[in-house]
Amino acid sequence: MITAQVSDKGQITIPASVRKKLGLKPKSRVEIEIRDNVAVIRPMKSISELYGIFHEAAKGKTTDWDEIIDETMRIVAEEVAREGLD
Repeated sequence: MITAQVSDKGQITIPASVRKKLGLKPKSRVEIEIRDNVAVIRPMKSISELYGIFHEAAKGKTTDWDEIIDETMRIVAEEVAREGLD
């Protein structure tokens, strides 16, 4: 798996419509996976982005705690794998 960083100018040159759909901002990180000669690009969330998940829960916009826990665990696992933390 390959990761890349989107520059201030939106470079690895992802079209603006795709960046918008994926929620990519300058300095966002993406994950690039090659599958059968096809590159798959996924946005990577950071632990700091968990704020939004808990903020929505606190405001009563979501009460699906199983989804919140699953998303939190996935984001933390990605961050640990990326940073090589034990």
